[in-house]
Amino acid sequence: MPYTMEDFQRDYIKEHLNVLTPDEVLQRFSADKLLKGLSAEECLRGISVEERLKDLPMEEIEAYLKEQENRKQSERLFNLAKKYIPGGVNSPVRAFGAVGGNPIFIKGGSGSRVIDMDDREYIDYVCSWGPLILGHAHPEVISAVTEAAKRGTTFGAPTEREIELARLITEAFPSIDLVRMVNSGTEAVMSAIRLARAYTQRNRIIKFEGCYHGHSDSLLVKAGSGAATLGLPDSPGIPPSLTQYTYNLPYNNLAAAKEVIEIHHADIAAVIVEPVAGNMGVIPPMAGFLEGLRELTEKHGILLIFDEIITGFRVTYGGVQTLFDINPDLTCLGKIIGGGFPVGAYGGRGEIMEMIAPSGPVYQAGTLSGNPVAMAAGIATLKILSDKEIYQRLEKTTGLLTRGLSENIKQLSIPAVINQIGSMFSLFFTDGEVRDYASAKTADTKRYARYFRQMLKQGIYLPPSQFETVFVSTAHSETDIERTVQAGFTSLKE
Repeated sequence: MPYTMEDFQRDYIKEHLNVLTPDEVLQRFSADKLLKGLSAEECLRGISVEERLKDLPMEEIEAYLKEQENRKQSERLFNLAKKYIPGGVNSPVRAFGAVGGNPIFIKGGSGSRVIDMDDREYIDYVCSWGPLILGHAHPEVISAVTEAAKRGTTFGAPTEREIELARLITEAFPSIDLVRMVNSGTEAVMSAIRLARAYTQRNRIIKFEGCYHGHSDSLLVKAGSGAATLGLPDSPGIPPSLTQYTYNLPYNNLAAAKEVIEIHHADIAAVIVEPVAGNMGVIPPMAGFLEGLRELTEKHGILLIFDEIITGFRVTYGGVQTLFDINPDLTCLGKIIGGGFPVGAYGGRGEIMEMIAPSGPVYQAGTLSGNPVAMAAGIATLKILSDKEIYQRLEKTTGLLTRGLSENIKQLSIPAVINQIGSMFSLFFTDGEVRDYASAKTADTKRYARYFRQMLKQGIYLPPSQFETVFVSTAHSETDIERTVQAGFTSLKE
């Protein structure tokens, strides 16, 4: 029997509405062009949905059905995942909650491309949230990993590769005399904060609004009112007592930092900062901000911690600190140093790092720290990146992309700005300068969500949040860039 309009109505309502929770309907309603003009309540009842579907041209229905068929496996897997994994994902942003629709499930990747479970190919600008600066499945990295895995995946004992990766890191960062490997950026920051408190024998820390330093309890805080307001927990499950020692100040606001430090310096152990913010979108430091923090912390015996988990080996071989010629006391690293494997590290001045056990009294340990397969991936990656011309080529490629997107914005008179440094950038849908968390929050997140969905349809995979970073890899070609710019123009018109 032929598939009729009544069949389509019945199946659409059954598959997309009746089996969903109200919250899921709201999410689908915001993302689904077939339901525009209806309220979430009407969608839940299904009555007005039938009326809406009756008015649709058959070619629009056919196009929709084809699009849904292309998403069938990813949607099936997402529904299955929600039975076994909270929210169906192992990191919240992957759920597409900020952009609507269901996440794509990835089958594989090569170079600049990823392929989802429905065999749709995308030019990937997420790059696993930064680590894949060489693109997916780089042959030299895969070869190193394969050879390492053949010898054993983990030993719980020292290996030579740990020494080699540590040597590469300390040679790249003048501020790092010694480095300790851990398993994630969160672990690196948590350990660095503990070390800073032990070294200074002080309790309080300063962080900056919009800078994300992992999900350890004392760093998940909201902004208060006024420069010296202490943090409040930003997640259930964190007692206020754990965040009362954290000052949360405006990023790029040296005056606010100076005010708090001048008053409370006797009990401030450390100032931790992303030298280029990457977790509220890309926001570079204003002139004098980092230099001023270094001067203030040195004056008052406070440790300066650079969180270069995103920017380390991304903007240049020695991180942001080499670009600005500023030596922090401690540096946190991750992402790229693992070559696509779970790795973190923290390092700094010798006399500080010597306080870590077993050399000193500050305890920190990890079963898989210095994992030989991850070390092999990191070594292979850093050896390739030691060719400094790579960063020049990366910046050239990224500049080609951002100039093309900027021209799109100009031609279409779209209120948007692009912040870029090296091979990372963000497009904010706002008409003002974005230089801190408050100005980043003026961006039109609904417009970004529409832009994201349109780009995804055209095979361009962007970060599924306005407040994340676009990453360019050495695998991205001029053809990739041209196609992305063209897709961007079409998407901005929608």
